[in-house]
Amino acid sequence: MAADEQVTLLDTWASSIGMRVRIALAEKGVKYEFIEQDLWNKSGLLLQMNPVHKKIPVLVHNGKPVCESLVIVQYIDEVWKDKAPLLPSDPYQRAQSRFWADFIYEHGRTIMTTKVEDQEAAGKKDFIDTLKLMEGELGDKPYFGGETLGYVDVALLPYCCWFYTYEKILNFSLEADCPKLNAYCKRCLQKESVSKSLEDPKKIYDFALKLRKKLGVE
Repeated sequence: MAADEQVTLLDTWASSIGMRVRIALAEKGVKYEFIEQDLWNKSGLLLQMNPVHKKIPVLVHNGKPVCESLVIVQYIDEVWKDKAPLLPSDPYQRAQSRFWADFIYEHGRTIMTTKVEDQEAAGKKDFIDTLKLMEGELGDKPYFGGETLGYVDVALLPYCCWFYTYEKILNFSLEADCPKLNAYCKRCLQKESVSKSLEDPKKIYDFALKLRKKLGVE
């Protein structure tokens, strides 16, 4: 990265989608400034940089904002392309990577806003079935893209520190129900770019309980 480049990430520490950006930046070796955001009292900077959705994360590169986590990850991959490519060069494989990343994004978002007694109706089985589908796609590969960490991994890995919370809320065991995915998370956490970008699962759980209480779903 050029010395005169300015990279800022507007995010909040517990955000799984923000962690995607942090992993991508760490993989590329990009130094950046992290500005913590209060989602209940949005800063003027966040509203200025993302006036459409007013959400995190936002990557600000040399004064120009890029919004939406997967769009940001693709942007990072294109701008800092000399190290650790995340998307494959083959068009079909790139399309497949985007498909699975979008698939991940569509699942798990209702858990935090659904009352515990309604969790079965909300889709506990569907959630576990989704994880099993991801296991099937992973197969026996070390990473979803093959031998190196890639775009789909970046999309999924932040959930590794949220799975403890999901296990508690949904009353299931990742190790028992999805052993291959559980082993994948442990393996990936051995990478510094992943481990330093994710938060402590129990700290996430405490945050989640407070968030659910604030949302009135406990």
